Amino acid sequence: MVNSPINTLSDNELVEMVKAGNERSAFNEIVRRNKGRIAYTVYGLLGKCCDAEDIGQEVFIRFLRAIENYNGKYALSTYLTRIAVNLSLNELRRRKIRGLFSFDAMQEDGMEIPALPEADPLDEKRAIVQIALSKLSDKHRTIIVLRLIDEYSTEETAQILNIPTGTVLSRLARAQEKLREILKSYREKV
Repeated sequence: MVNSPINTLSDNELVEMVKAGNERSAFNEIVRRNKGRIAYTVYGLLGKCCDAEDIGQEVFIRFLRAIENYNGKYALSTYLTRIAVNLSLNELRRRKIRGLFSFDAMQEDGMEIPALPEADPLDEKRAIVQIALSKLSDKHRTIIVLRLIDEYSTEETAQILNIPTGTVLSRLARAQEKLREILKSYREKV
């Protein structure tokens, strides 16, 4: 293991290296292997925002702080994705509590909201999908992101969310139905 190039080591070998104190290179390799998948999950749940990048970084910080708790029962990517989902859902709850911005209230207060520049049709479609996702409940949004966007298997999704596979399947069916309804209302407006 010591003589192997870092990128040929298994995830569990990398974790053991970090636990043994060889943090820098082993941890950097863990981040390199998993940052894309974590980014997809966080952006899928939160949309593209400054909070998403912070939460993506926080996933790896939390993992490093609690690395002794990782026992290898699940794949490292599954474990990290579970952290990402939990942090993202916490952020969504904080947003709901804060109420973030109410553009209607801003306009009522006399604040002018600038017009958006002309957008690319593909960007508009992505924005509509992101808005539709944001209208789903947290549990339905999470299922859609993990199964359809991040392409985790039903079993992996069940592991990440710590729910039975049957629950994943039923939530996925219900979430797709709700998403279709939401997107249908956008098509009717256009």
